[in-house]
Amino acid sequence: MTFAKIAGIGHYVPENVVTNDDLTKVMDTSDEWIRERTGIQERRYGTKSTETTATMGAEAARKACEAAGIQPSDIDFIVFATLSPDYYFPGCGVLVQRELGITDGECGALDVRNQCSGFVYALSVADKFVASGMYKNVLVVGSEMHSMGLDFSTEGRGVTVIFGDGAGAVIVQPSDSKDSAILASAMHSDGTYAEKLAMLSPGSHGGKHLSAQGDERDWGFAPQEDFGGIFTTQNMLDNGDFYPVMEGQFVFKLAVQKFPEVVLEVLAKAGLTVDDIDMLIPHQANLRIAQFVQRTLKLRDDQVYNNIQRYGNTTAASVPIALSEAIAEGKVKRGDVVVIAAFGSGFTWAGAVFRY
Repeated sequence: MTFAKIAGIGHYVPENVVTNDDLTKVMDTSDEWIRERTGIQERRYGTKSTETTATMGAEAARKACEAAGIQPSDIDFIVFATLSPDYYFPGCGVLVQRELGITDGECGALDVRNQCSGFVYALSVADKFVASGMYKNVLVVGSEMHSMGLDFSTEGRGVTVIFGDGAGAVIVQPSDSKDSAILASAMHSDGTYAEKLAMLSPGSHGGKHLSAQGDERDWGFAPQEDFGGIFTTQNMLDNGDFYPVMEGQFVFKLAVQKFPEVVLEVLAKAGLTVDDIDMLIPHQANLRIAQFVQRTLKLRDDQVYNNIQRYGNTTAASVPIALSEAIAEGKVKRGDVVVIAAFGSGFTWAGAVFRY
């Protein structure tokens, strides 16, 4: 029986460090306010017009290839997870392919738009592609450049202070043993409250879902009989409707419920228990969420890896960045049982357990 394993991993974060104190210069906030609510001390921002979601993903991918002992030309499929793509379309999968010089048409590319859960979803896809024998070297990338689309005003601080830029990538290859393999995964979603955490515009909704949510703003859509004016409007610009929105308390309450559930689910699927966990790497959404999950599962400090303090929430990139750092620091070693889990917009949540 063929399994799939993580053969190599790498990450990239921009050089530009933005501290909480830096943000106080453009909005009414404080280092204490941010740390108390999120645990974040600083984050990284990419360089505009030089770095993009795709270019950062390519940097992480090159490191993952080196760690796996392969060349980018050996990659036969790409799964790219992000909520902040370079373009509305095409997706970043083909852009990172171009960055890596894999342009012979033999390598397929797939984009996953599952926000914070994107990397875990993407890894699950790669797992099945490799275990089925369809591909031998699958590149999985999680990359985000949030800083290009945040509201740097006091009104937007509740969202803006949380997010940072960065990328992580893994190479998934066949394995003939469970001693190094992805053992189980689980993916869930519930769209009932999709607008509670979303970037609503631009989009093709024409106000339909927004009206259903009781939004009373004038979005400036053209009359139904007119052509155009349905994707972007001047009212959207004037109202700042191109920025992400989040009901923080609602998201927090749901996250602390779903995180432990999906961790226990994937452990049960793999025939393991919490006692078997060598390292839990949660999506770096909020340090308070990670600490709540740790207490719920009764894990020691050395069994949970967090780096949100230094990078903020990098959504689809957060799990692979944290995993890459944990491995580099010797906190995750070959043969260790590792659980990853994520919860985010949609709402979607997912988990996976593997023996590294």
